[in-house]
Amino acid sequence: MKILVTGGLGFIGSHTVVELQNEGFDVVIIDDCSNSTENVLDGIVAITGKRPLFEKLDLKEKSKVEDFFKRHSDVVGVIHFAASKAVGESVEKPLLYYENNIGTLVYLLKELSQKNNASFIFSSSCTVYGQADQMPITEDAPVKPAESPYGNTKQMGEEIIADTCKVTPGLNAIALRYFNPMGAHPSTEIGELPIGVPQNLVPFITQTGAGLREQLSVFGDDYPTEDGTCVRDYIYVVDLAKAHVIALKRLLENKNSDNYEVFNVGTGKGSSVLEVIQSFEKVSGKKLNYKIVDRRPGDITTAYADTTKANEVLGWKSAYSLDEAMKSAWDWEQKIRS
Repeated sequence: MKILVTGGLGFIGSHTVVELQNEGFDVVIIDDCSNSTENVLDGIVAITGKRPLFEKLDLKEKSKVEDFFKRHSDVVGVIHFAASKAVGESVEKPLLYYENNIGTLVYLLKELSQKNNASFIFSSSCTVYGQADQMPITEDAPVKPAESPYGNTKQMGEEIIADTCKVTPGLNAIALRYFNPMGAHPSTEIGELPIGVPQNLVPFITQTGAGLREQLSVFGDDYPTEDGTCVRDYIYVVDLAKAHVIALKRLLENKNSDNYEVFNVGTGKGSSVLEVIQSFEKVSGKKLNYKIVDRRPGDITTAYADTTKANEVLGWKSAYSLDEAMKSAWDWEQKIRS
């Protein structure tokens, strides 16, 4: 079975390609390399022994998307990662985000809608919940007004997919709302490699630990949490990648109960910023240079998943602890700096 992975050279995409190939799927990757490099292919080959097909293509070019599906008419499923994802940048450049994250989704769904049978996995986000009223967050928690154009594109994306599935009998989709991905493949052949200043906490920690960044800023220690810092649910990227493969198989094997389903993907455990720092110090044996600074606008206090539905319905559960995931992130950071 041939599966298209858009954004397949990115952080989560590349780990998912590895898991797909390990499960015997034929994979074709589309990536415009705006936030990744073709060198990632070598890492995928080193792990799996197989080079996926790769097309450098901008999904915003509708004619090229149409041409791709003409040439790859045997694609039976799509896992869609390709999107711009920096919250701050989305506030500054909203039209870029709406064009890149919404326009490209529409073009893909148009092509899949013409097939008799197609499976679609959407890379969604816990940002759709905003600051949820209750913890842990279940899939039934209300979707709150987005704090940023990026968050809005995830909400709108889910609505577009749900609306399309309603009127397209051959299209089945699952949106995976994941929390905070972290870590690297245990082989250290692939991992998180942000271009420029990291937007996520863990790579900023490991880059600070490696001496690439002078100091880590901890934004606020006066939140109503146990140690005053924000709490998030940190999910190991390989666990997350496996969830995509399990979700895809659910659709391909017609085990879905509806033609559009939603699942949270997290560990079910919240960790504060200071706890994440302590985890790094534990696995690395290094003291981290960090400083408490003022709160950052738009940051929510607490977000962690209720994973009951993913555990029981999807048959997926996270396997790695925060320390194990952090160790993989540090091993990767040391490798790429050596």
